[in-house]
Amino acid sequence: MNKNFNIIDRKFYGLIDKIKKSSYENLVYEIKKNYCTLSPNIKSILENYFKKYPFWGSLCENENDFTEIEAKAKVLNKHLNDFIWLYKKLGDYKSKYLLFAILNNWINYDFKSLKHTLSPMEFQYFDFNLIPNCKNQIFVDVGAYLGETTLNYINCYGKNSYKKIYCFEITPSIFNYMQNNLKLLSNITCVNKALQDKEKVVYMQENSSSSSANRTESFGKQKISCTTLDKFIKDKVDIIKMDIEGDEEKALKGCKEHIIKYSPKLLISIYHKNEHYFKLAKLIYSYNKNYNFYLRNYGGELYPTEIVLYALPK
Repeated sequence: MNKNFNIIDRKFYGLIDKIKKSSYENLVYEIKKNYCTLSPNIKSILENYFKKYPFWGSLCENENDFTEIEAKAKVLNKHLNDFIWLYKKLGDYKSKYLLFAILNNWINYDFKSLKHTLSPMEFQYFDFNLIPNCKNQIFVDVGAYLGETTLNYINCYGKNSYKKIYCFEITPSIFNYMQNNLKLLSNITCVNKALQDKEKVVYMQENSSSSSANRTESFGKQKISCTTLDKFIKDKVDIIKMDIEGDEEKALKGCKEHIIKYSPKLLISIYHKNEHYFKLAKLIYSYNKNYNFYLRNYGGELYPTEIVLYALPK
């Protein structure tokens, strides 16, 4: 191993070497073995979580269902070089350690490293070390839910931080709450549409555990109008935040022209799909190489959730 590596590099590349030496079948075996050694309480928490939020696959030891584990092993086996690419592109060692902690959690169920990366004192999406100030920005909140991210943005940076805010939310009942929460603020446009890669009709799939996890599908009962950011907003956009339950890739494709022309700050949730950790960064980089990338953890201690990719113009 390179003598110039620091301790975080050594941890990351040591784990990568271990993965490289394993076949897909061996990875599945290793992860399953590590999972089965966990306490019944921890296993119950994880299995219930994946049942409530089935983004990553199901997991139930008693039913011999290890779909979630198999999915992790598959992406590690097929895309290890993509994770290495992301590690090399990350702009600070806080981000690099987080990527190591995520992969170590996937394989070894290491909760200690993951807990160490949490950012409890920061507002989600607004790391002051990465974004120290904002003024007269056009801010687009995609997946605005109740409007809490928009309110946090204003609380963090002040009322002079924006000249216009767009809030996109797909769930009609939640949309009404959001409008009410933001009604006293000026220059905020609330939009009950989905943002994706083309104008079309999609359908809402409701999550029985939380409306915050509602997402779109190509079939269903409740129709939702869908547009793209490039078509809906013609003005220069300064900041785009996305948390849309796995549709982030489609939405990024729908704001390609803004990314190419204006290099907006991008604050993207990347944890809904295993491949999004590297795939979304690579997509942004393919549009515009004038970006630095960072990762921050605002989620749980047992499984990596609320992981945000900061793509910030150089």
